[in-house]
Amino acid sequence: MGKATATTHVLALALCAAVLLLAAARPLDAAACNPSALSPCGGALFGGAVTNGCCAQLKKQQPCLCQYARNPAYSNYVNGPAAQSLIKVCGLPKMKC
Repeated sequence: MGKATATTHVLALALCAAVLLLAAARPLDAAACNPSALSPCGGALFGGAVTNGCCAQLKKQQPCLCQYARNPAYSNYVNGPAAQSLIKVCGLPKMKC
C-alpha cells in the first residue's frame, strides 16, 4: 500500500469517526428515549433509596416507559415490582401500555 493510499484511508476513517461523533453528540429533547438516562434509579431498583435524580429522570423518560416495557432487554426492570414501586414513589401515574 502506497503512502497516498494509506493517507486516504486514514482520512476516510477520520471522517467516518467525526460523522458518528456528531450524530451521537446531538442534543436529546426531553422525550427522547434513552434507557441509560435512568441509571440514577439503578440503586432503587435493587433495594436502595429513591433519589430526587431518579425521579427527575423517570419523569423525563415517562413517555418511553411502555417502549422499554416491550423491549426484552429492559422489560424485567420496567415491569417488576421494584419499578412499579418507584413509579408510585416518584408520583407518576400507573403505566397503561
